[in-house]
Amino acid sequence: MKDFEEYFIRNIPTIKSFHPYYNEALSYIIKNSGKHFRPKLMLSIVKEYEPLLLESSYKVAMALELFHTYSLIHDDLPAMDNASLRRGKATLHTIYNDAIAILIGDGLNTYAFELISTSAFRDDVKVELIKILSTNGGLSGMVLGQAIDLEFEKKPLSLSEVEIMHLNKTAKLIAASLLMGAVIVDLDKDTKDKLYQFGLDLGLLFQVQDDIIDATLSESEAGKPTGLDGDKNSFVNILGLNGAIEYANSLAKKIEDEFSNLDLKLQNALKEILEKYLYRHERK
Repeated sequence: MKDFEEYFIRNIPTIKSFHPYYNEALSYIIKNSGKHFRPKLMLSIVKEYEPLLLESSYKVAMALELFHTYSLIHDDLPAMDNASLRRGKATLHTIYNDAIAILIGDGLNTYAFELISTSAFRDDVKVELIKILSTNGGLSGMVLGQAIDLEFEKKPLSLSEVEIMHLNKTAKLIAASLLMGAVIVDLDKDTKDKLYQFGLDLGLLFQVQDDIIDATLSESEAGKPTGLDGDKNSFVNILGLNGAIEYANSLAKKIEDEFSNLDLKLQNALKEILEKYLYRHERK
């Protein structure tokens, strides 16, 4: 995905303005946007099924990453996680201020939909892509999950409630990334449904793994502040560290079973990514 990485950096927006550091803040957060996991999921599907559509999909892939980045900017704010480090770099609000961090986050949220709306696909495809991202990242998805997380920060939830919280907060955007790839290459409904469920389980696994990493790695090893979960409803706090690892292993096995039932082309598209991330909670 080297071409996409180059496209991503080349297309960081520059806004005409006399604001002293608006573009600087925008460039800083986008350049430090991380692994691009969600765009890679989407692009892997496009590359396998319709390679001629790959470059046309870069705008949509960038939209996915910028939408995710907006959520992290807001998540790091003092009113939420109050984090000073993200991906080994100082968080936006600690370099500048809370207000510009909120506004840059708002801007990336809306800019994501501008990118999709101006992509090269047919109007019906663009509308479906916008619907998927807004539904999974919005009121009934990621935003709901974050609201539950904050409201019940010091109020214990059951395991099933924590699963619901993180399916919304984390998993739905990962599932949406896969589904958006499927929409671009026009896969059938049954395959889309299987892929979306696969994505939900993969996203839930990611959250469990993040909780394990928070409990076991130092700040320098993780590239972000660790030990912040405290009284939060994390899988480690609910199940204990060994229980969370067992839960992650069980979920990883379920994902492997789901993966084996996917179309062979989908398996080929996602195999490399899956191998890299499926058991990352076991790595020291």
